[in-house]
Amino acid sequence: MKMTKQQAISELNLLISKGSDILKTKRSPNGSSVIGLQVTVDYKLYISWHTNILDLLSSFLPPENHYFVKFSKMERNTFSNANVCKELLCGLVEQIERDFISLEENTDTDNLSDLYRIFSRFHHVARQLRSRHSNRTTLNIQDEYDVQDLLHALLKLFFDDVRTEEWTPSYAGGSSRMDFLLKNEKLVIEVKKSRNSMSDKELGEQLIIDIEKYQKHPDCERLICFIYDPEGLFGNPTGIENDLNSKHSGFAEIMIKP
Repeated sequence: MKMTKQQAISELNLLISKGSDILKTKRSPNGSSVIGLQVTVDYKLYISWHTNILDLLSSFLPPENHYFVKFSKMERNTFSNANVCKELLCGLVEQIERDFISLEENTDTDNLSDLYRIFSRFHHVARQLRSRHSNRTTLNIQDEYDVQDLLHALLKLFFDDVRTEEWTPSYAGGSSRMDFLLKNEKLVIEVKKSRNSMSDKELGEQLIIDIEKYQKHPDCERLICFIYDPEGLFGNPTGIENDLNSKHSGFAEIMIKP
């Protein structure tokens, strides 16, 4: 959707007001209102608010924008996260008012914005699928194949030509199967799921191999590695992202969610 400067400011101010209400729901583990490291805010209100923030930002900011990146990492309903989100929204309003962020240059939602929205919502969709009427059979995400199946369906919302295919580059002497190729966009998505036996170091080593491998593929101009970590098993996901993204900027991007 396209949005004018005043429309964006108005929508952001509404979210700021909502954030003030959410901060009033702070609660410590024992039910008191004492502020501490474990203080949280109302879960349902926060998740809805956080989702609305990402929805609005995706309409006028590219996914690599630092505001977008910061908000995407604030998924836990802690009082601290809620307060940071509110302050970031205030800062964003000021940036737009002073024309440091030009909406006219970012009005169209591009392919990366669509992908980023899918990745940021993936955990919410996976969790929602567990709740079906009359306990009917559903997709319960247990391994990488489950992640691939759900992601494949979500990609179909935005992309017409989503392929999984084998190819044989001259790398490591064997064939390899890519998870998803968006043919028209010349973009490859590699999928992984965390497990107890995989360390931060092992994940980083696997991603380095993947990046080197896909650089040889004729249809891959950009690689996105989506790592689904619902249990938070990786000790330093931000460090992994920052290290690899800084080294391979322009070709590869690492996203560890949630």
